[in-house]
Amino acid sequence: MKRRQAIQALLGAPALAAIPLPAIAQEMPKLATSTADAVGEPSTHYFSNPQMTALRRLGDLVVPAGAGRPGARDARAAEFLDFLISQSPADRQSLYRNGLDQLQSEARSRFNAAFESLTPQQADGVLGPLHTAWTYAAPADPFARFLREAKEDLIAATMSSHEWSDAQAAAGRRGTGIGTYWYPVE
Repeated sequence: MKRRQAIQALLGAPALAAIPLPAIAQEMPKLATSTADAVGEPSTHYFSNPQMTALRRLGDLVVPAGAGRPGARDARAAEFLDFLISQSPADRQSLYRNGLDQLQSEARSRFNAAFESLTPQQADGVLGPLHTAWTYAAPADPFARFLREAKEDLIAATMSSHEWSDAQAAAGRRGTGIGTYWYPVE
C-alpha cells in the first residue's frame, strides 16, 4: 500500500461512521420460536399400543434415568423410534414388530403378565439374549437380533435427544455433539 492510499483510507474512515444506517439494520426484530414438541405431545403412528408400551419398558430397562441424566422415557426415545421404524425398510419394520410381539408373548408365557408390568428381575429373564457377548456378526436368532438392534437404537436416540443435551450442559460437560439433537416428530 502506498502512503497516499493509506492517508486517503484514514481520512475516509470518519466519514463512513457519520453515514446513518438504514433503520432495518439497526434493530432486528426478535421472533419467539418454538418446536412442535414444546406445544404438544407427539403421537405414535406405527406401533400398536401393546408394542409401544413394550418398547417404552424396554427403554426403561436398557437406558434408565440416572443422577442428573435422563433415561429413554424422559428423552422419549420410543416415540422417536416409532417414527424412525415407520420410515425404515420393510425388513427392519418386520424385525421390530415381530420382536416386540415376541417380547410380549415371552412375558405372558413365562410370568402370565404383560412385559411392561414385569419386575426388573423377571424382565431380565426375558431379555436373556442381551447377556451374550457382543460380536461383529449379528445373532442368528431373530429375537436376539431385535434385542440387540433395539438396545443400540434406544441408547443412540436417548443420547441424541434434546433432554440429554440439556442435562449435559447443566452438568457443565461440554463436548462434541452438544447442540446436535433431534426433536420428536409428530
